[in-house]
Amino acid sequence: MWGMLISVISGILMSVQGVFNSEVTKQTGVWIAAAFVQVTAFIVCMAAWFVTGRESGFGEVVLARPVYLLSGGIIGAFITYTVIIGMNTLGPAQSVIFIITAQIISAYLIELLGLFGVEKSQFHWTKLLGVILMAAGIIIFKWKDLRQ
Repeated sequence: MWGMLISVISGILMSVQGVFNSEVTKQTGVWIAAAFVQVTAFIVCMAAWFVTGRESGFGEVVLARPVYLLSGGIIGAFITYTVIIGMNTLGPAQSVIFIITAQIISAYLIELLGLFGVEKSQFHWTKLLGVILMAAGIIIFKWKDLRQ
């Protein structure tokens, strides 16, 4: 239950952040806005690390293996960029429906194939049906746009 609640909060925060970032981009530029997001996230994370007891040393992160796991920050910068562009182009609702669908499909493939150290899971037709229903949801959501 806790994981579901935290995930719902995460989804809400992502949507709000995307709107905020898009609006800042209109006043500054996409890379300046994205850089500001990353810098402020760094500051908040460092402050939280100091406050919560410092469970490990900051230098330990560079010892993580395999090394490609350390590319999360790089990926995060491009996530910020693509969310900003998507929201500016499609609007918040349409952008998020595509983002969530892509996340579910890629996450399920990662589980099925056991990529990046994730435990491999079994294929389930019901999960495939869920993805198909999401795709149908996109079509229904965009139906008015598709008819024009």
